[in-house]
Parts: sequence; structure tokens; C-alpha cells
Amino acid sequence: MREGSLEAPTRHALDWQSEEFYDPAKIDEELRRVFDICHGCRRCFNLCDSFPQLFDLIDESDTGELDSVDSKDFAPVIEACTLCDMCFMTKCPYVPPHDFDLDFPHLMLRARAADVKAGKTNFTQDQLGQMDRNGRLAAPIAPVVNWSSSKTNKLTRSLIDNVAGIDKNAELPKFHMRTFVSQAKQDAKVDKWAPNPHAPAYGRDVVIFPTCFVNYNGPEVGEAARGVLARNGVKTEVVYPGCCGMPHLEAGKIDKVAKSAEKAAKALRPYVDEGKTVVALTASCGLMMKFEWPLILPDNENVKALSEAVMDIDELIVDIAKKEGLADGLQTVEGGVTVHLACHARAQNMGAKAAEMLRLIPDIKVDILERCSGHGGTFGVVKPTHDLAMKVGKTAMRNVVKNENKYLVSDCPLAAKHLVQGAEGLADGKPVPAESHHPIQIMAMAYGLV
Repeated sequence: MREGSLEAPTRHALDWQSEEFYDPAKIDEELRRVFDICHGCRRCFNLCDSFPQLFDLIDESDTGELDSVDSKDFAPVIEACTLCDMCFMTKCPYVPPHDFDLDFPHLMLRARAADVKAGKTNFTQDQLGQMDRNGRLAAPIAPVVNWSSSKTNKLTRSLIDNVAGIDKNAELPKFHMRTFVSQAKQDAKVDKWAPNPHAPAYGRDVVIFPTCFVNYNGPEVGEAARGVLARNGVKTEVVYPGCCGMPHLEAGKIDKVAKSAEKAAKALRPYVDEGKTVVALTASCGLMMKFEWPLILPDNENVKALSEAVMDIDELIVDIAKKEGLADGLQTVEGGVTVHLACHARAQNMGAKAAEMLRLIPDIKVDILERCSGHGGTFGVVKPTHDLAMKVGKTAMRNVVKNENKYLVSDCPLAAKHLVQGAEGLADGKPVPAESHHPIQIMAMAYGLV
């Protein structure tokens, strides 16, 4: 056996349909095996709070070793994992193909899935995870929803805090009456995003998977993406079969993720067979389609084909720049940009595409922020973990303030919103970004599209 590993990590398919996967005794045995290895290594001490909590739990036990720790005390360690995959992708020397065969995030997922199977679920998390339902209900009354969810509305936010368990201090995403998908249908009638025939990449044809966030909460991101692609000669079509299921994955509801994957992959397969690239507009959805879905449904041919056809929007723009060249017209964007490298973008193992893309803009100041935002989906908004999410993201938030840039961007919109909120609290009179953006919105600014 070699100590550590310099080989590319590999991941096993999730055996979630077997009874053994949910066996409490088997899970406890594996938790103890992995926790003992982690306690002896400690390379991940500065990632999410799972590791400090684990190390403190063992160090403060009677023997200072795992043998004197009660298994019931593992729950906070499991809860603190945001499934960001950073330990697996960037830190752990014992991931497969190493003989220790350690996959910490997927073990935490397995433990959560066993809790779900045993009937231990969180009502608030379950409701927040119903992304399409929530979006459809909120869109027609978006102004009322946004008014009631605003942090400045102390009456309604205190009520939501007490009744629903959503922390009153957490910044929540806004909804739009017109979704990105409905806008795309209107745009198609007037051919609003006709590709530029003079662009070097003219002839490329892609399908945009808008993601639930862009569809209901950030249609301006989708508009920016279509605008930049049209300027570069790329034909776009918007296809949204439904949410990728990431919120359900975080909650341990693997069966629901599988249903989302089957539905979306079946709907997108005809476009894949036509040779079209499927473009994901947020990092989490790209990660799900490229990596998590194939591990959940390894024998599904639609899922397999789709995983090989997906590109992140930043990844696509960089690919165009390298192969055909970008269309003329990019102008600098003044004020500087802090680029948060979202964990789920880094976990795709494609490089820092957001920063690489923005550096295509002439004379732009780009500062990279590689630390975790701390948000982690529902983790960042519910009462039991919001304060912890702010704590984990504090280093990143300080760096946002330190950079003194006008813009903060991330491929994870919730992470970016979380960072802006935290930076405001740490600014001490220094200028901080007034709002967060997606990297593609800065490209649209550089083209004069917004």
C-alpha cells in the first residue's frame, strides 16, 4: 500500500437500491472506520465544520480515541457536511483507488439516506427542497412573496422564523412573476436571440438547461447567457424538464433524485442524439448531471449519454474562445471582480472556468476567492445551521471586503448572495458589492448587453 495518492480520484456507484446500504450497523461500522482515518490525518481541518466537530468530539472523549465516542454523537458531524465534495476532490489522500477507499461526502449521504428510510426527516428542509412546486406557487404572487421574505420585514420574517424554522437573518432569494422559461417562449416568437452570422463560432447549437434557480429566481442570468451566446453565433433553445434534485440529495432522498434524473435525461436525450451540447447555468446542476446522476443510475443509458454532453456556461464560453475565438466587441468592466470558485464548480474538475472566462475581457481586474462560502443549500438558511454557515464562510467574506471590488460573482447564486450578506456585516465602512452576479452577467456587461 502506498501512503497517500497522486492518482485521479475515482468514485463508486451508489448502491442505494440494496438493503445493506441502509443497514444501521453497517453504516456505523463504516462511519467508525472512516472517522478513525480522518482523525489520524486531519488534512481537512479547514474545510467544512464536519471535520473540526469530528476532531473535537474524539479529542475530548475519555480516551482521546474513537473507541470512547458514542455513535449517537455522530449526528452533528453528519449534519455539518454540505456535500461540497472538496474533501474528496482536493484534500483527501485516501480516496479510491487508494486501498482505504474513503469517500466522506457519500458516506454522509448514506447516513442521511438511512435516516430518511427510518422516517427521520426535517419538515422545513423537505418543503424548501420542492423547488419547482415552490417556484410555481410563488411566481404569480412574487411581489407579495418577496415582501414577506425580505429581511427588512421584521414582522413576517419573525413569523417565518418561529413557524417554519427559516432563520430571520438569512438572505432569501427573490422570485419573479415571469419565469425564464415563459420569457423564452415569448422570445422565440420574435427570434430575439438569433445567432450572429458573422461570429467565429456561428453554427454552434446548444440547449440551455436553466436550472430551477435561474428559472424562478434569476431569469436575468439566463438572459445574459443567451445574449452572450447569440453575440458569439450560437443558437440556443431552452429546455427545462424540472429541478436536478440537488436539494433532495442534500436531504438524503436519493430515490427522488433518481426520478428527477430519469425524467430530465429522457427529455434531453433527443437533443444529445442530435449532437447538441446541454448547457448548465449553475454549478450544482452541472455537477449533478455530469457526475452524481451517473453514480445514482449507472445503467441508465439516457443519463450516461447526457453526462457526456453537459457543459457549464463558463466552460462553454472558454471552449468557444479556444476553438473558434470570441466575437468582437468586448470592453473592459470597471471596478474589479471577485470570483468565488463555487465548490460544485471545483468538484467538476474542469479548472477555474469562471475566472478564465472573465480574463478574456480586456484590462479587467480579477481576484479569485477559493474558500467555501459556507452556504450549502438549505444549510445556509435554516435556524439550526445558519449561524454555522456564516461562521464557515467568514474567511471568504473577509476576502470579499479586502479585495474592494465592485462585483462579486459565483457560479453558485446562493453562495454569492450569502457572501454579500456576510461581507456587509464585516465591511466596517469599506465598500462591498451591493449585490451578487453570475460570471456570465459580467460577460454580458462587457458586450454592452446589459
